[in-house]
Amino acid sequence: MLIISNQIALADDEFELSAVRAQGAGGQNVNKVSSAIHLRFDVNASSLPEEVKQRVLALRDQRINSDGVVVIKAQRFRTQEKNRADALERLRDLITGVLRTPKKRVPTKPTKGSKERRLQGKSRRSQIKSMRGKVVDR
Repeated sequence: MLIISNQIALADDEFELSAVRAQGAGGQNVNKVSSAIHLRFDVNASSLPEEVKQRVLALRDQRINSDGVVVIKAQRFRTQEKNRADALERLRDLITGVLRTPKKRVPTKPTKGSKERRLQGKSRRSQIKSMRGKVVDR
């Protein structure tokens, strides 16, 4: 069981963990041992609340495919147990990231002082540029 929050927990049969061979250098051991973990989690078939499902699917994350399946490959560690824990932790982080509702943006206006400073800077720059003209002899 993967506990995500006080209200949300995922049963073990909702995600699939499979051991695969890790990529990269590692000597003779890497060719024999399947220490990396592939985690597959079908968002649509899960027990997550509908609102959370929609937020997860709306994420622009490369780990979520077009079918709504989250695929996480954990191969950071040398042991299968640590990689399994890492994959589950990354799934938990992905879901807890969408649990917090984003704050509604309140548009603000520039202050009177900032408007005045901006206009003073513009007029100062205008004066500098106007002095760049040709010098006329009298």
